[in-house]
Amino acid sequence: MWQSYLNGLLVAAGLIMAIGTQNAFVLAQSLRREHHLPVALLCVLCDALLVAAGVFGLATVLAQNPTLLAVARWGGVIFLLWYGSKALRRACSKQSLQQGDGSGQRSRRAVLLSALAVTLLNPHVYLDTVLLIGSLGAQQTEPGAYVAGAASASLLWFFTLALGAAWLAPWLARPATWRLLDLLVAVMMFAVAAQLIRG
Repeated sequence: MWQSYLNGLLVAAGLIMAIGTQNAFVLAQSLRREHHLPVALLCVLCDALLVAAGVFGLATVLAQNPTLLAVARWGGVIFLLWYGSKALRRACSKQSLQQGDGSGQRSRRAVLLSALAVTLLNPHVYLDTVLLIGSLGAQQTEPGAYVAGAASASLLWFFTLALGAAWLAPWLARPATWRLLDLLVAVMMFAVAAQLIRG
């Protein structure tokens, strides 16, 4: 059982810690101190559910259905281009992290819906979390322990990111730093979208 748990923990940690749209979103929300803990929790729950779905059968369904994968791919491209454009617009405007603490703060519902979109409209989530992590977990002697290990990696990562970034926010609350972060987010979103378009 512990071997399966450790396998899930290590495999998921290696994939989750890679720079991606979900990590960029959690980091941005944490720096803004805008509902960052509920966002981290939502990301953990989504990851756990997707890994469980992959381990217990969805990986096979997606691998055998190219139409479903194509829909996820092009939906992801559209979303990434839209989100990248928003980040680019923010990068070109004057703002600081402190402005996110005032009247311009979005509602928890709006932020959580954005987090769901970043998570579920990104095809890499399905390729990495469902297909890769899921197919490896399906081969474990204790698939349930593997899912628990993967969920633990997600929990540790996203809450470390959320709490660490929020702690650093007072030192990072400069307009130039925030514009740079938004610019990096935009570049990353466009780069991932370009990779998806190229296939």
